Amino acid sequence: MDSNAIITILREGLFLVLLLSAAPMLASLVIGLTISMFQAVTQLQEPTLSYVPKVVGVLITIAILGPWMLAQTVRFAQTLFDNIVLAR
Repeated sequence: MDSNAIITILREGLFLVLLLSAAPMLASLVIGLTISMFQAVTQLQEPTLSYVPKVVGVLITIAILGPWMLAQTVRFAQTLFDNIVLAR
């Protein structure tokens, strides 16, 4: 296996990590922003108020997108294993 193949695998792996983490992070960002605006409007400055909705939102996002995330991870692993077999 040459260095170009290793760099390609690393680049695809990092892109996959970014792709899979984007949806939960976006959900957490939107929920956090919404709760922060609510706290600013109501002047309710409780720092623990945003934790539970963020966790619930991220878990719901992962539950909805979980099959797609797993399919992408399995596809990457199959490609990786195929490249390992071809390198022999």
